[in-house]
Amino acid sequence: APHVLDRCRALVDPALREAVGRLHPWLGEMAAYSFGWCEVGGAPVAGTGGKGVRQALAVLGAEAAGAPARTGVPAAVAVELVHAFSLVHDDIMDADVTRRRRPTVWKAYGTGPAVLAGDALFALAVETLAAAPGGPGAVVPLSAALREVMRGQADDLLFAERPWTGPDRVRPAEYRAMAEGKTGALLGCAAALGARLAGAPPSTVAALDRAGRQLGVAFQIVDDVLGIWGDPAVTGKPVHGDLRERKKTLPVLLALDAPTPAARRLAALLAAGGDAEEAAELVERAGGRRAALAEAGRSVAAVERALGGTALREPAVAGLRSLLGFLVDREL
Repeated sequence: APHVLDRCRALVDPALREAVGRLHPWLGEMAAYSFGWCEVGGAPVAGTGGKGVRQALAVLGAEAAGAPARTGVPAAVAVELVHAFSLVHDDIMDADVTRRRRPTVWKAYGTGPAVLAGDALFALAVETLAAAPGGPGAVVPLSAALREVMRGQADDLLFAERPWTGPDRVRPAEYRAMAEGKTGALLGCAAALGARLAGAPPSTVAALDRAGRQLGVAFQIVDDVLGIWGDPAVTGKPVHGDLRERKKTLPVLLALDAPTPAARRLAALLAAGGDAEEAAELVERAGGRRAALAEAGRSVAAVERALGGTALREPAVAGLRSLLGFLVDREL
């Protein structure tokens, strides 16, 4: 998959930089910083920011529909801008001080400026997509996907207020719906927008949307597993970090649902605010890690079904499959 990501990045990056160049210089600097292109103050950095999964999905969506890769570029730019906007605001909401091993935008520039930078990225995304051939009609599905992202984010914030056990606890099915909104909606939208700009029939657009959504759910679950058991040297996150922050992630919810002594001990430990290392061990003993990975496997199977059920161009489908493998097999 890294080859797919590199190929798509080389295609999309110039257009993404050109779009960011249209912003107010100060907002443009914060945007560039969020993409990992510069330091605070604007000095260029020779790095790339994130993995570029969403832009790759948009390009592959266009190719899967039989169009040249460049057809998907405006969709790729729009979804990368929207993703950047969501991360800038997400870091403020979660009070996260680092992302990709450096200070978050709000930590580096202040909360007010970071809110404004996120707003600017969002406006730029809509403008970029609407200006593309076939783009005006694509703004509606982008906006609908964003509304779903916000629904998922809202549920995620509200989950924190709810108890670990009892009738008001967060159920695994609720968690799955949250992940489909928060992570899946934009990944589905990315692949679907690429196909839409390529003039694909509605059945193709819908199949790619389904594939991207389920990819997002699998990606989120794997992220949850890495958030508890991932190697900090690889993930850039502290060991057992999600448990220390008391996040209601799927491995924990599934472990608490298990009818075992380990699950009961885990419930008592979480209620008492106990040790994260012991909690991680109990989640594993109660089968939470194994059950979460099985759930991720079900989502992967759903991606395969969506890709197999429509007449998509084979090289692009191979690219989508390699992306799926890369995202789901990360350091597991």
